[in-house]
Amino acid sequence: MSDKKTQVKKIFDNIAGRYDFLNHFLSFGLDFYWRKKALKLTGLNSDSILLDVACGTGDVAIQAKKMGVQQIYGADFSYNMLNLFDKKSDWIDGKLVQMVAEKIPFKDESVTNITVAFGVRNFYDIQEGFNSFYRILRPNGKATVIEFRMPSNKIIKSIYRFYFKNILPVLGGIVSGDKAAYTYLPDSVEEFDQNINLISLLTNSGFREIKKYNFTFETVQVIIAQK
Repeated sequence: MSDKKTQVKKIFDNIAGRYDFLNHFLSFGLDFYWRKKALKLTGLNSDSILLDVACGTGDVAIQAKKMGVQQIYGADFSYNMLNLFDKKSDWIDGKLVQMVAEKIPFKDESVTNITVAFGVRNFYDIQEGFNSFYRILRPNGKATVIEFRMPSNKIIKSIYRFYFKNILPVLGGIVSGDKAAYTYLPDSVEEFDQNINLISLLTNSGFREIKKYNFTFETVQVIIAQK
């Protein structure tokens, strides 16, 4: 297992028990809006077959279920996250897989939709992850990526960076007991935003139609790529 995978897996296993509360608290509840809006833009329906990658404790999958999606699978490399998801939702029983995104154990063209919310920056090889997405999606299937980004407006960017660097690690550390985890988050977001072009990587994997949306002063991006 690579150093990055080992580090990230340990972080998420450690904070799993307080993950939901901290997500909602530290985003001021906006994470509910981001997920719901992204899924609406994706156009999920009762015929969709959804794989939620880096599913965590299941917030995206639960929202998709509320929107009428019947066939949902969750995947994450953190056992503790998957265990909490299983306890939250009896309907997901038997449909959770512990795995990494780069090696998805699904057959070719087996799902219509893939979602990954705030997890792509934790992949150890994003290109390989997107290649896996493309392989298991059916023709015209969609991959929906929700991810933090650094806003372009200088004033908002400075406020955002101050919150991420100075407030979030302290609050996250107090509640979760793991300050390192909430130091990793802002560091990974800034590094990711500076070095990774998601649209280029998706194009390299073969996706033909890619749309990008920005939410909440450009602090969150949603990219929907169609096969």
